[in-house]
Amino acid sequence: MTPRRTLRRSSHLVPPPGPQRTLALAQLTNSVGDGAYYVTSALYFTHVVGLAPARVGLGLTVAWAVGSLAGVPLGRLADRRGPRGTAVLLALATGLAVASFLVVRDFVPFVAAACAYATSQSGLAAARQALLAGLVSAKERTGLLAHLQSTLNAGLAVGAGLGGLALQAGTRSAYLGVFALDAVSFLLCAGVLLRLPSVAPVAVRGRKSLGVLRDRPYALLTLLNTVLLLRMPLLSLGLPLWIAERTEAPTWLVSALFVLNTGVVMLFQVRTARGITGLASATRAVRRSGWVMLAACAVFALSAGVSPWVAVGVLVVGAVLQVVAEMGQSAGSWQLSFDLAPADRVGEYQGFFGTGVTVARTMGPLVLTSLLVGWGTPGWLLLGGATVVASYAMGPATRRAGLRPADDDGADPEPVRRPVLAS
Repeated sequence: MTPRRTLRRSSHLVPPPGPQRTLALAQLTNSVGDGAYYVTSALYFTHVVGLAPARVGLGLTVAWAVGSLAGVPLGRLADRRGPRGTAVLLALATGLAVASFLVVRDFVPFVAAACAYATSQSGLAAARQALLAGLVSAKERTGLLAHLQSTLNAGLAVGAGLGGLALQAGTRSAYLGVFALDAVSFLLCAGVLLRLPSVAPVAVRGRKSLGVLRDRPYALLTLLNTVLLLRMPLLSLGLPLWIAERTEAPTWLVSALFVLNTGVVMLFQVRTARGITGLASATRAVRRSGWVMLAACAVFALSAGVSPWVAVGVLVVGAVLQVVAEMGQSAGSWQLSFDLAPADRVGEYQGFFGTGVTVARTMGPLVLTSLLVGWGTPGWLLLGGATVVASYAMGPATRRAGLRPADDDGADPEPVRRPVLAS
């Protein structure tokens, strides 16, 4: 392979030098720690801390509910006080919250630490989006978000490998080392974010707070995107339970499908996002992803009642379709969420749009277990059908949001210059 071809291929995975590459490095530093945290946290809280699994689930549900409420005001704080400084402080706060898990030994302190963690994470996501909007031109945002998603998956994969070593060791010290690693990763993330240029705060129009909550078109868009995000716990919960309860496939396939998903996103998310340049192309991508997700659900349903190796082949095909749908929906929704947000409230609006992820994490496990394990094939088809309906509804919702004037505060007579969806 020639050096020029190698350079061209690496450019698909690594963003250009400057702020874009620094943002990716910040993403990589904390995603490695998070990957290790995700694969070990459940066993740490139950086996090391000594909490009952039901109490761990309750505490995390409460924590992410609090975090979803905190995302909007913290995003607004990033708009008003400057996104870089806010992101740095929230990265430090996340690291401290993770470190506090090292000394938690009871349920109430666990819930308090989990709430601090979820709140900091939600606010950090909104502040980083505002920082990205201030440093990168509008036409480059979706491409950069695709790079960041690839970087996130790479970091999570490395972190999951480190977490697997801790699981194999099974000692208290190994678990504590993972949590210490995650805490340090957020401290490193804060240091990397400090290397970015400062972005000036914006003067927010109007005096009333949290105008995004009164922006009904954008709220509808966020709700529809939340429905599409209910597939998020599929790899971590829905498919493992389906494979164990409804198919003859070996359980090791769960890990293989996770690796497949991570690898495909790393390699192809940037390419998938390359054709999305505006609202029209974004809504088309979301619509296509809805149909592909329906096909994935239908294929997954076919894995029941067949021989083990046929089930393996069917599940792999379904997983490929699912990750294609995931990449298209992600890229399209990124474009919509930025293009339809007022320029002076990117942090606030991104904080609100990001609540869809939190709601999906909270409600997704209940929805998926009820539909897939409880209903079987009809449940898969219902999940796919709901995805198609929500993906098609994004078009009218986008047109309405794109044409709506910014009158939610009643203080600015001029409309926000939002791009209009082409017919």
